[in-house]
Amino acid sequence: QLQFVESGGGLVQPGGSLTLSCISFERSISDYAVGWFRQAPGKEREAVSCISRASTVKNYADSVVGRFTISRDNTRNAVYLQMNKVEPEDAAQYFCSRTWPGSPPGCTLLSMDDSWGQGTQVKVSS
Repeated sequence: QLQFVESGGGLVQPGGSLTLSCISFERSISDYAVGWFRQAPGKEREAVSCISRASTVKNYADSVVGRFTISRDNTRNAVYLQMNKVEPEDAAQYFCSRTWPGSPPGCTLLSMDDSWGQGTQVKVSS
């Protein structure tokens, strides 16, 4: 299990931008693919994006392609999600998790872990 602390959420206007961060304070993330997931009220948690260990592979859910960008800094044990052109449908609690690397190793939009941190909330309103 790798526990993350997410931050950076807040209120953003439609069409606006926001950058989320998640940091592992207990262990290095360099050996793992990591992903962002989100859960809106009344809905199931869904995958948003993932990034491989060395940032060579990045995958995105269809709903965020072209708008969101994932990145990581292994020296800081941090993963970021740059959200641009935010839409009302992006409002949710956002979480980080390790993801299965897939074969060949890269990243998949499947979480490895079965427990989650507090997340960070994104609200979208004009």
